[in-house]
Order: sequence, then C-alpha cells, then structure tokens
Amino acid sequence: MLLLSTATISTNALIAAETSSEKPAFDYMPKVHGTLRTRYEMATEDVMSRFQVRTARIAISGNAAPFIDYYLQTDLDERGQYKFLDAWGRVAITSDVKVSLGQMRVPFSVDASRAPHQYYFANRSTISKLVGLQRSVGGKIAVATCDNRLTAEAGVFNTHAITNHSVWERTMVASVKARYTFSNMFVEGGFESARPDSVRINQIDAAIHWSAGGWMVEGEYLYKHYTRHRLDPTHAWNIMADYSMPIKTNTFNRLSFQARYDGITDNSQGSRDADGMLYISQPRFQRATVGATLSYIHPKVRTDVKLNYENYFYPSSSTPSVDDTDKIVLELVIRF
Repeated sequence: MLLLSTATISTNALIAAETSSEKPAFDYMPKVHGTLRTRYEMATEDVMSRFQVRTARIAISGNAAPFIDYYLQTDLDERGQYKFLDAWGRVAITSDVKVSLGQMRVPFSVDASRAPHQYYFANRSTISKLVGLQRSVGGKIAVATCDNRLTAEAGVFNTHAITNHSVWERTMVASVKARYTFSNMFVEGGFESARPDSVRINQIDAAIHWSAGGWMVEGEYLYKHYTRHRLDPTHAWNIMADYSMPIKTNTFNRLSFQARYDGITDNSQGSRDADGMLYISQPRFQRATVGATLSYIHPKVRTDVKLNYENYFYPSSSTPSVDDTDKIVLELVIRF
C-alpha cells in the first residue's frame, strides 16, 4: 500500500513537472492591431470636396524569446496606395537597454513619433508632416532609468528611401532624442543629421508637454540648418491644446476640443535642381486649426469622430495647391 501511494505521488509530481515545463514563461502568441482612418474633406475656397481612406494599417507584434520581440506594420490603403512601414526586431540587453534593427521610425520629434490613432487633429502638424517624420532602415539603441523618468534613443540609418534597401551608403542619417518626465510634464530634445544629396542638413528639436485634469498643452520647435549656408535656416513650430471631458451617451463617452497654431518657413528636402542649386520644396505658411472630437474609449478598442477646420496663411506671392488651403475635415478613426 505504501509503495502504491508513493508511486501515485511520484507520477502526479512528474505530470505536474512536465505540464509546468511545457507552459511558456510568457506569451508567444502574436498580437494584431489595426487603425482605420476614413474622411471627408471640403476645400472652402475652391468649393471642392473628396472622400479618402487615409490610413488602413495592420500591425503584428510578439515575442520570439523572453528577451526578443518583433514588430511588423503595413498600410493597405494610404490614399489609394500600399505602403510597408515597419519591420524590426529588438533585443533586450537588460531591462533598461534595448537594441533594435530593421525598418522603423527615426527617433526624432514628439509629434512626428505619434501613431495615427494618437493624433489630436485629423491632419499632422507641419513638424510631423514636412520636417520631423522619417522612416528608414537601420539600428538604434534605447536606454531608460529604472523609474523611466529619463529615456533616450539614438540610431544610425540609411539615407535612401525605405523602398530601396540595395543602395550602398557613403553617408548615414544619425539621430538622437531624450525625454525627461517629472510630475505632469515632460521635456524632450533631439538632434538629427543627414546628407540626402550634396549638402548636409542638421536639425535640432525641442518640446515641452503639460497635462492636468482634462487639459493638455504642448509646444514644439524645430530648427533646420543647411551647411555651407546654401539656404536660410528653416524654422517650424507647433503649439496645441486639448481639453477633454467625460460624457454619457449610448455611443460615446468622451468629448474633447482642440486648438493648434503651427507653421514653417521656406523648407528644402536637400534636393538640387537642374542648375545644381537647392530648391524650396515647401514655401512658408502658417495655419490655425480648431476642432472637436467625440470618442468611444474602451480598454481594447477606440473610436474617434473628428471635425476640424484649418485656416492657412501664405505670403501674397504663393500659389499653394488645393491640398494646402482652407478646409473642413470630418474624420472617423477606429483603433482595434
């Protein structure tokens, strides 16, 4: 009887041990997320309108090992075009030091680092759209203090576009940014250097963000310098505020209001014309935007309905395209 009991206990212990060893210490199962942005726009000066699918992103993330994770993201329909956005793997050297390799956002700027479902407005700021946002293929290292109050990222990336990974590079894009968080604020600074053609371009970015209660206020400034004084420096800025309040309806549970003032001086992407001179790709302008957003926020999904009005200010000599003139934008954003 004693031998039978001992055998039973041993068998149960063995089964429990095998079951425990087969159970992973963490979740290997990939996670799928998506963002859909559809909109209607009306250009008020020309009385023209259009519908757009602005974003149809699918992202897959997961773990390949306890210290290795990965991220893949594609946009199935960005204004009628397919774009592959991100493909990177990351190794955690320690819990506070991580190294990434692949195609990703270049670490630079606060507003340019936001994903579409995190936008406060239907359209991006001038910093995010024209000078701060860049994706490339390369590697970066991210470090953080144990309390995450101080974080920093630095990387080196290809100069050529993400659609061409075969080009051998003589110069690379170098970028670094750091953020310090305290109380209900954070400050962030960044530096980026690139030589897309014959002239090296250096950019410096600084931002401050404050939030309390239902309020959020953020200011960001970017200085773009063309070496050898080939062009006057470019200045870009973004000042915005958001006020949100909870509401109770059958569909939405938050209402928020937004205001923004942003702009840019004459800007070049570093390309040369037929005479070998840098040319201005974007003339100077300023913009004022006001908006309201109805939101349904759930731990796993979110829906925003945004209504924005954008008012542009150009020098009298400018002839902007319809895309960059006064407009009303009604947008539906679904995040899952």
